[in-house]
Amino acid sequence: MMKKLFASLLAVLMIASLAACGGAPANSPAPSAPASPSAPASSDAPSSQPESSAPPAAEVTMPTYPDAATVDLAAVEAEIKELAPKVKTVTEGKLVLATSADYSPYEFHIMKDGVDTIVGFDVALAQAIANELGVELEIKDIPFDSILLEVNLGSVDVAIAGFTPTPARLEAVDMSHLYELQSQSLLVRKEDVGKYKSIEDFGAGTKVGAQTSSIQEELAFAKAPNADHVSIQAIPTLVVDLQGKNVDAVVMETAVAEGYVKAQDDLAILCEVPYESNGKGVVVKKGNTDMLNFVNAVVTKVVANGDMQKFIDEANAISDQSISG
Repeated sequence: MMKKLFASLLAVLMIASLAACGGAPANSPAPSAPASPSAPASSDAPSSQPESSAPPAAEVTMPTYPDAATVDLAAVEAEIKELAPKVKTVTEGKLVLATSADYSPYEFHIMKDGVDTIVGFDVALAQAIANELGVELEIKDIPFDSILLEVNLGSVDVAIAGFTPTPARLEAVDMSHLYELQSQSLLVRKEDVGKYKSIEDFGAGTKVGAQTSSIQEELAFAKAPNADHVSIQAIPTLVVDLQGKNVDAVVMETAVAEGYVKAQDDLAILCEVPYESNGKGVVVKKGNTDMLNFVNAVVTKVVANGDMQKFIDEANAISDQSISG
Protein backbone atom coordinates (compact mmCIF):
# COMPACT_ATOMS: atom_id res chain seq x y z
CA MET A 1 0.00 0.00 0.00
CA MET A 2 2.81 2.39 0.93
CA LYS A 3 4.62 1.62 -2.34
CA LYS A 4 1.48 2.44 -4.34
CA LEU A 5 0.98 5.70 -2.42
CA PHE A 6 4.59 6.71 -2.99
CA ALA A 7 4.38 5.86 -6.70
CA SER A 8 1.22 7.95 -7.12
CA LEU A 9 2.73 10.90 -5.27
CA LEU A 10 5.91 10.68 -7.31
CA ALA A 11 3.94 10.71 -10.57
CA VAL A 12 2.01 13.85 -9.58
CA LEU A 13 5.10 15.67 -8.42
CA MET A 14 7.08 14.79 -11.54
CA ILE A 15 4.42 16.64 -13.53
CA ALA A 16 4.34 19.54 -11.09
CA SER A 17 8.11 19.96 -11.15
CA LEU A 18 7.75 20.75 -14.87
CA ALA A 19 10.43 18.33 -15.98
CA ALA A 20 10.46 18.66 -19.76
CA CYS A 21 10.37 15.03 -20.87
CA GLY A 22 8.69 15.62 -24.20
CA GLY A 23 5.30 16.46 -22.69
CA ALA A 24 3.39 19.68 -23.14
CA PRO A 25 4.40 22.61 -20.95
CA ALA A 26 2.37 22.90 -17.77
CA ASN A 27 0.65 26.10 -18.86
CA SER A 28 -0.25 24.82 -22.31
CA PRO A 29 -3.86 23.88 -23.00
CA ALA A 30 -4.38 20.19 -22.31
CA PRO A 31 -5.26 18.06 -25.33
CA SER A 32 -8.93 17.27 -25.60
CA ALA A 33 -9.82 13.91 -24.13
CA PRO A 34 -11.53 11.47 -26.48
CA ALA A 35 -15.27 11.31 -26.04
CA SER A 36 -16.31 8.51 -23.73
CA PRO A 37 -18.90 6.00 -24.92
CA SER A 38 -22.46 6.99 -24.14
CA ALA A 39 -23.82 5.45 -20.98
CA PRO A 40 -27.03 3.46 -21.44
CA ALA A 41 -30.06 5.61 -20.81
CA SER A 42 -32.12 4.66 -17.77
CA SER A 43 -35.44 3.07 -18.53
CA ASP A 44 -37.40 6.03 -17.16
CA ALA A 45 -35.46 8.75 -18.94
CA PRO A 46 -36.74 10.23 -22.19
CA SER A 47 -34.60 9.17 -25.15
CA SER A 48 -34.14 12.81 -26.11
CA GLN A 49 -32.56 13.73 -22.74
CA PRO A 50 -28.98 14.96 -23.21
CA GLU A 51 -26.25 12.79 -21.77
CA SER A 52 -24.93 13.92 -18.42
CA SER A 53 -21.43 15.36 -18.48
CA ALA A 54 -18.77 15.56 -15.78
CA PRO A 55 -18.58 18.92 -13.98
CA PRO A 56 -15.80 21.18 -15.24
CA ALA A 57 -12.56 21.06 -13.32
CA ALA A 58 -12.26 23.72 -10.67
CA GLU A 59 -10.13 26.65 -11.68
CA VAL A 60 -6.87 27.09 -9.82
CA THR A 61 -6.55 30.39 -7.97
CA MET A 62 -3.11 31.81 -8.63
CA PRO A 63 -1.29 33.51 -5.75
CA THR A 64 -0.97 37.29 -5.92
CA TYR A 65 1.51 39.88 -4.67
CA PRO A 66 0.42 41.79 -1.51
CA ASP A 67 -0.60 45.39 -2.10
CA ALA A 68 1.46 47.28 0.48
CA ALA A 69 -0.80 50.32 0.22
CA THR A 70 -3.78 48.37 1.57
CA VAL A 71 -2.03 46.28 4.23
CA ASP A 72 -2.80 47.00 7.89
CA LEU A 73 0.50 45.99 9.49
CA ALA A 74 -0.92 46.02 13.01
CA ALA A 75 -3.61 43.58 11.95
CA VAL A 76 -1.04 41.38 10.21
CA GLU A 77 1.14 41.33 13.34
CA ALA A 78 -1.89 40.24 15.38
CA GLU A 79 -2.69 37.55 12.82
CA ILE A 80 0.86 36.18 12.97
CA LYS A 81 0.68 35.91 16.77
CA GLU A 82 -2.68 34.18 16.55
CA LEU A 83 -1.57 31.69 13.89
CA ALA A 84 1.90 30.79 15.22
CA PRO A 85 0.72 28.42 18.00
CA LYS A 86 -1.27 26.39 15.44
CA VAL A 87 1.78 25.64 13.27
CA LYS A 88 3.36 22.21 13.68
CA THR A 89 6.83 21.65 12.25
CA VAL A 90 8.55 18.45 11.15
CA THR A 91 11.11 18.78 13.94
CA GLU A 92 10.11 20.49 17.17
CA GLY A 93 11.95 23.77 17.65
CA LYS A 94 13.03 23.97 13.99
CA LEU A 95 11.73 25.16 10.64
CA VAL A 96 13.20 22.84 8.01
CA LEU A 97 13.71 24.59 4.66
CA ALA A 98 14.26 22.79 1.36
CA THR A 99 16.16 24.76 -1.26
CA SER A 100 18.67 24.29 -4.08
CA ALA A 101 21.53 26.64 -3.32
CA ASP A 102 22.97 27.24 -6.76
CA TYR A 103 20.67 30.07 -7.79
CA SER A 104 22.20 33.39 -6.87
CA PRO A 105 20.84 35.80 -5.62
CA TYR A 106 17.91 33.62 -4.46
CA GLU A 107 20.04 31.05 -2.63
CA PHE A 108 23.75 30.32 -2.96
CA HIS A 109 26.88 29.32 -1.09
CA ILE A 110 29.54 31.69 0.23
CA MET A 111 32.44 31.31 2.63
CA LYS A 112 31.61 33.30 5.74
CA ASP A 113 34.22 33.43 8.50
CA GLY A 114 35.75 30.31 7.00
CA VAL A 115 32.44 28.40 6.99
CA ASP A 116 30.45 27.33 3.92
CA THR A 117 27.17 29.24 4.37
CA ILE A 118 23.96 29.36 2.34
CA VAL A 119 22.66 32.89 1.84
CA GLY A 120 20.26 34.73 -0.48
CA PHE A 121 16.93 36.48 -0.21
CA ASP A 122 14.99 33.21 -0.21
CA VAL A 123 17.04 32.18 2.81
CA ALA A 124 16.43 35.56 4.46
CA LEU A 125 12.69 35.07 3.97
CA ALA A 126 12.89 31.60 5.49
CA GLN A 127 14.78 33.07 8.45
CA ALA A 128 12.03 35.67 8.89
CA ILE A 129 9.40 32.90 8.94
CA ALA A 130 11.44 30.94 11.51
CA ASN A 131 11.90 34.07 13.63
CA GLU A 132 8.16 34.73 13.69
CA LEU A 133 7.62 31.13 14.80
CA GLY A 134 10.34 31.44 17.43
CA VAL A 135 12.29 28.45 16.10
CA GLU A 136 15.68 27.70 14.56
CA LEU A 137 16.07 27.56 10.78
CA GLU A 138 17.53 24.35 9.34
CA ILE A 139 18.43 24.31 5.65
CA LYS A 140 18.38 21.20 3.46
CA ASP A 141 20.25 21.85 0.20
CA ILE A 142 18.90 19.32 -2.31
CA PRO A 143 18.52 19.02 -6.10
CA PHE A 144 15.84 21.34 -7.43
CA ASP A 145 13.83 18.58 -9.07
CA SER A 146 13.55 16.68 -5.76
CA ILE A 147 12.21 19.55 -3.66
CA LEU A 148 8.47 19.18 -4.25
CA LEU A 149 8.62 15.48 -3.48
CA GLU A 150 10.38 16.19 -0.18
CA VAL A 151 7.67 18.70 0.73
CA ASN A 152 4.81 16.29 0.24
CA LEU A 153 6.66 13.40 1.85
CA GLY A 154 6.76 15.58 4.96
CA SER A 155 10.54 15.63 5.40
CA VAL A 156 10.63 19.46 5.24
CA ASP A 157 8.31 22.24 6.38
CA VAL A 158 8.63 24.70 3.51
CA ALA A 159 10.43 25.02 0.20
CA ILE A 160 11.76 28.34 -1.03
CA ALA A 161 13.79 28.11 -4.21
CA GLY A 162 12.48 30.67 -6.66
CA PHE A 163 9.29 28.66 -7.29
CA THR A 164 6.83 30.24 -9.70
CA PRO A 165 3.23 29.08 -9.18
CA THR A 166 1.68 27.19 -12.09
CA PRO A 167 -1.59 25.25 -12.32
CA ALA A 168 0.35 21.95 -12.36
CA ARG A 169 2.36 22.83 -9.26
CA LEU A 170 -0.75 24.02 -7.43
CA GLU A 171 -2.37 20.65 -7.98
CA ALA A 172 0.51 18.98 -6.14
CA VAL A 173 1.45 21.51 -3.44
CA ASP A 174 0.16 24.71 -1.88
CA MET A 175 1.92 28.03 -2.45
CA SER A 176 1.90 31.28 -0.54
CA HIS A 177 1.28 34.83 -1.65
CA LEU A 178 4.00 36.04 -4.00
CA TYR A 179 6.98 37.51 -2.19
CA GLU A 180 8.88 38.73 -5.23
CA LEU A 181 8.10 39.70 -8.81
CA GLN A 182 10.59 38.87 -11.52
CA SER A 183 10.94 38.49 -15.26
CA GLN A 184 12.71 35.88 -17.36
CA SER A 185 15.62 36.64 -19.69
CA LEU A 186 17.83 35.01 -22.29
CA LEU A 187 21.54 35.01 -21.51
CA VAL A 188 23.90 34.78 -24.49
CA ARG A 189 27.53 35.36 -25.36
CA LYS A 190 28.11 39.04 -26.03
CA GLU A 191 29.63 38.24 -29.42
CA ASP A 192 26.29 36.73 -30.52
CA VAL A 193 24.04 39.67 -29.63
CA GLY A 194 23.83 40.80 -33.25
CA LYS A 195 22.92 37.33 -34.52
CA TYR A 196 19.58 37.04 -32.72
CA LYS A 197 16.73 39.30 -31.64
CA SER A 198 14.54 37.00 -29.56
CA ILE A 199 14.31 33.46 -28.25
CA GLU A 200 12.16 32.53 -31.25
CA ASP A 201 15.27 33.03 -33.44
CA PHE A 202 16.87 29.96 -31.90
CA GLY A 203 15.91 27.11 -34.21
CA ALA A 204 17.43 23.98 -35.67
CA GLY A 205 21.17 23.83 -35.17
CA THR A 206 21.14 25.93 -31.99
CA LYS A 207 21.14 24.81 -28.36
CA VAL A 208 19.12 26.48 -25.63
CA GLY A 209 19.87 25.61 -22.02
CA ALA A 210 17.89 25.82 -18.79
CA GLN A 211 17.85 24.39 -15.28
CA THR A 212 16.32 20.93 -15.02
CA SER A 213 12.64 20.85 -13.95
CA SER A 214 12.33 24.63 -13.88
CA ILE A 215 9.98 27.20 -15.37
CA GLN A 216 12.91 28.25 -17.54
CA GLU A 217 13.14 24.73 -18.96
CA GLU A 218 9.44 24.89 -19.82
CA LEU A 219 9.93 28.24 -21.52
CA ALA A 220 12.90 26.98 -23.52
CA PHE A 221 10.80 24.17 -24.98
CA ALA A 222 7.76 26.38 -25.58
CA LYS A 223 9.49 29.42 -27.07
CA ALA A 224 12.27 27.67 -29.04
CA PRO A 225 10.65 24.35 -30.00
CA ASN A 226 13.01 23.63 -32.90
CA ALA A 227 16.24 24.17 -30.99
CA ASP A 228 18.13 21.42 -29.23
CA HIS A 229 17.50 21.65 -25.50
CA VAL A 230 20.11 21.18 -22.81
CA SER A 231 18.81 20.72 -19.26
CA ILE A 232 21.34 20.83 -16.43
CA GLN A 233 20.76 20.87 -12.68
CA ALA A 234 23.30 23.57 -11.76
CA ILE A 235 23.08 27.13 -13.11
CA PRO A 236 26.88 27.74 -12.88
CA THR A 237 27.44 24.71 -15.12
CA LEU A 238 25.02 26.12 -17.69
CA VAL A 239 26.93 29.40 -17.71
CA VAL A 240 30.24 27.59 -18.21
CA ASP A 241 28.68 25.66 -21.09
CA LEU A 242 27.47 28.93 -22.61
CA GLN A 243 30.91 30.46 -22.39
CA GLY A 244 32.44 27.28 -23.80
CA LYS A 245 30.00 27.30 -26.74
CA ASN A 246 28.34 24.05 -25.73
CA VAL A 247 25.03 25.93 -25.66
CA ASP A 248 24.04 29.10 -27.49
CA ALA A 249 21.69 30.65 -24.93
CA VAL A 250 20.37 30.04 -21.42
CA VAL A 251 16.91 30.95 -20.13
CA MET A 252 17.12 32.22 -16.54
CA GLU A 253 15.65 34.67 -14.09
CA THR A 254 16.53 38.26 -14.99
CA ALA A 255 18.07 38.90 -11.58
CA VAL A 256 20.30 35.84 -11.94
CA ALA A 257 21.29 36.75 -15.49
CA GLU A 258 22.10 40.32 -14.47
CA GLY A 259 24.49 39.01 -11.84
CA TYR A 260 26.44 37.02 -14.39
CA VAL A 261 26.52 39.91 -16.87
CA LYS A 262 27.98 42.20 -14.20
CA ALA A 263 30.68 39.68 -13.38
CA GLN A 264 31.49 38.29 -16.85
CA ASP A 265 32.45 40.63 -19.68
CA ASP A 266 31.76 38.03 -22.35
CA LEU A 267 28.05 37.62 -21.48
CA ALA A 268 24.97 39.71 -22.28
CA ILE A 269 21.19 39.62 -21.86
CA LEU A 270 19.67 39.34 -25.33
CA CYS A 271 16.02 39.90 -24.44
CA GLU A 272 13.23 39.24 -22.00
CA VAL A 273 11.39 35.94 -22.42
CA PRO A 274 7.63 36.58 -22.16
CA TYR A 275 5.84 34.67 -19.43
CA GLU A 276 2.49 35.41 -17.85
CA SER A 277 3.39 34.48 -14.27
CA ASN A 278 6.58 36.00 -12.94
CA GLY A 279 6.17 35.90 -9.19
CA LYS A 280 7.69 33.62 -6.57
CA GLY A 281 5.92 31.86 -3.71
CA VAL A 282 6.73 29.68 -0.71
CA VAL A 283 5.81 26.01 -1.13
CA VAL A 284 4.11 24.03 1.65
CA LYS A 285 2.63 20.55 1.77
CA LYS A 286 -0.76 20.20 0.13
CA GLY A 287 -3.46 20.69 2.73
CA ASN A 288 -1.20 22.12 5.45
CA THR A 289 -3.52 25.05 5.97
CA ASP A 290 -2.03 26.20 9.27
CA MET A 291 1.45 26.53 7.78
CA LEU A 292 0.12 28.16 4.60
CA ASN A 293 -1.91 30.77 6.48
CA PHE A 294 1.03 31.58 8.73
CA VAL A 295 3.47 31.91 5.82
CA ASN A 296 0.96 34.10 3.95
CA ALA A 297 0.82 36.46 6.94
CA VAL A 298 4.62 36.65 7.20
CA VAL A 299 5.01 37.22 3.46
CA THR A 300 2.42 40.01 3.62
CA LYS A 301 4.31 41.61 6.50
CA VAL A 302 7.79 41.56 4.94
CA VAL A 303 6.52 42.78 1.58
CA ALA A 304 4.45 45.59 3.10
CA ASN A 305 7.03 46.83 5.62
CA GLY A 306 9.90 46.85 3.10
CA ASP A 307 11.91 44.01 4.66
CA MET A 308 11.62 41.84 1.56
CA GLN A 309 13.17 44.52 -0.62
CA LYS A 310 16.02 44.81 1.91
CA PHE A 311 16.54 41.04 1.70
CA ILE A 312 16.72 41.31 -2.09
CA ASP A 313 19.11 44.28 -2.09
CA GLU A 314 21.44 42.62 0.40
CA ALA A 315 21.45 39.34 -1.50
CA ASN A 316 22.20 41.13 -4.76
CA ALA A 317 25.16 42.90 -3.19
CA ILE A 318 26.57 39.63 -1.79
CA SER A 319 25.88 37.86 -5.08
CA ASP A 320 27.82 40.44 -7.12
CA GLN A 321 30.85 39.93 -4.88
CA SER A 322 30.46 36.14 -4.93
CA ILE A 323 30.23 35.82 -8.73
CA SER A 324 33.07 38.28 -9.27
CA GLY A 325 35.21 36.35 -6.80
